[in-house]
Amino acid sequence: MSESKEDRSGKAKHIVRTLAICATIVLAAMGIIYLIHATEPSAQKSGATRKSAALVEVIYPKRGNYRPDIKALGTVEPAREIQLSPQVSGQIISMAEGFIPGGFVNKGEMLLEVDPADYRNNLAMRQSELHQAQAEREQELGQQRAAQQEFALLGEEIEEANRALILREPQIRSAEARVESAQAELDMANLDLSRTRIHAPFDAQILSRSVNLGSQVSPGNSLARLVGIDEYWIIASVSQADLQWIQLPMAGERGAPVKITKAGAWGEGVSRKGEVKRLIGLLDTETRLARLLITIQDPLARQTEGPALLLGTIVEAHIAARRLEGVFRLERDYLRRNDTVWIFNEEKLDIREVDVVFRDLHYVYIRDGFEEGEAVVTTNLATIAAGISLRVEDGTTQTREDP
Repeated sequence: MSESKEDRSGKAKHIVRTLAICATIVLAAMGIIYLIHATEPSAQKSGATRKSAALVEVIYPKRGNYRPDIKALGTVEPAREIQLSPQVSGQIISMAEGFIPGGFVNKGEMLLEVDPADYRNNLAMRQSELHQAQAEREQELGQQRAAQQEFALLGEEIEEANRALILREPQIRSAEARVESAQAELDMANLDLSRTRIHAPFDAQILSRSVNLGSQVSPGNSLARLVGIDEYWIIASVSQADLQWIQLPMAGERGAPVKITKAGAWGEGVSRKGEVKRLIGLLDTETRLARLLITIQDPLARQTEGPALLLGTIVEAHIAARRLEGVFRLERDYLRRNDTVWIFNEEKLDIREVDVVFRDLHYVYIRDGFEEGEAVVTTNLATIAAGISLRVEDGTTQTREDP
């Protein structure tokens, strides 16, 4: 059905009215905005500007004597280690109870016994051979005495060489040699028999065992791996520049003390004591660092308090450096860029270059650059420039010292 002319005329009038209302609203809003801007007060510039000073904290370092801490990583190694081997062949017929991985044995304790039957028989045979050789020697001595009596009765003068033959001197020497050889064979048989009982060469821990009861062994076979428990080594790596600060053992002097830590395994504050023993005269081929040999007594803590050291563990070695005298010690964060320190001087920032003689993991040690009694700024500043204004809380400087 088609739309009538009257309907179309009514719709057009409605649209015109809507547009007129919208235009009126827009014009009214523009008038209000103009009125606000026209009546807004203008800001007046003041002839003075407020000066603000940065709020900071300070400390008062004092000169003192310190032993810096040189930190190094090291690996725990045995000071004494052997692969236990037999010196005779045979079957294992006896084994000590402590001869197991992780077991402890004392020096001289019997660990294993090889079947001694064959070696006892051999010893008996050698004893018999010695008795036979001794008897032959006695016979020769008897014949020599008889020859001497006959020679005396003849009373003839003969050459010395013939005289030695008549008196059976070569036969006597041969008999003596057979006795000595038999004695040596007997001693060897005794030694072989004693070697059937295998003893611990030192106080040790058994790390591994490769035989059992009934095993057939021969010289050169590995029976077990033993490590000494009196002392362990730590091979620690340090920079070559740090070597001048580390005390090595000299005549009448001990090496630098060392604190060994393993925070992840032992916990915070737990440590063992060690001592620098030697400088290993070969740089690490990969890191080009110098290597120190550090010793630790009773590493398994069997007679002392503390955690046990496990071979192969990587630990931290804190080596006490040589004493520094008459220096300031600051936390590393307080040393600023280009080895400078910020000084609070008459409520201004004074940037000083300082003479740093040593740096360790936590501190720097300063010889010169400021004086005792001057305040060091510890607060980090967004704006850094010499002479900027500073202030401290309540208008007074803090009096705490750097620890």
